[in-house]
Amino acid sequence: MKIDIISDTICPWCYIGEKKFEKAVELVRETRPDVQFDVRWRPFQLNPETCKEGVDRKASLKRKFGDGDHMKAIAQTIKAAGTAEGIAFNFEAQEKTPNTIDSHRLIRWSETAERQPQVVEALFKAYFIDGRDIGDAKVLSEIAGACGMDVNLVADLLASDKDLDLVTQEDTLAREMGISGVPTFLINDSFMIGGAQDPETLCRLFLKVIEKEEARVAEGIALQEKMRK
Repeated sequence: MKIDIISDTICPWCYIGEKKFEKAVELVRETRPDVQFDVRWRPFQLNPETCKEGVDRKASLKRKFGDGDHMKAIAQTIKAAGTAEGIAFNFEAQEKTPNTIDSHRLIRWSETAERQPQVVEALFKAYFIDGRDIGDAKVLSEIAGACGMDVNLVADLLASDKDLDLVTQEDTLAREMGISGVPTFLINDSFMIGGAQDPETLCRLFLKVIEKEEARVAEGIALQEKMRK
């Protein structure tokens, strides 16, 4: 089963969605251990207009949500949802809201290095738990190295314009597909569901897609056999 997860590295609901997705995969494997998941993380920038150096996080949130009870309620809701998934959000440690295009470039390269799940998790942890600036090339290179990638190669790539256009194109494509919020899960290029869905909801959807695919294959085999007669 092919699953594209469209997300942003500074989206707390994407981090929560990652944890719920992992649980959903385990639920599927309890009944269908034969199912193989081909998971790929795709870019979506929530704030593509953010400057290369990033912006002050508190000021940015104040402009977007104000500084009253509304913003506090949002933070409390996210923290509670995170706690339920084993995530101890540390918003107080975050000084910047970074531009995320370089983190998405790193995720793209990590797929080639077969380290994508590790890099995605490390980026979420670095930003949401450790309060690191994941728009900084040095931080991204260190994350890549810790995940088993070539530090020097990643540093050289980040210093270049390598794949900037491709990441931007993927972001644009997601918007053209009607995606306006993340995470969004695209299953077998045919079914799409948005939000940090509960594991049970995702599991039911995955099993339904599997059943439909198996029925389609069975119909094709039956038709071929009928044509031979």
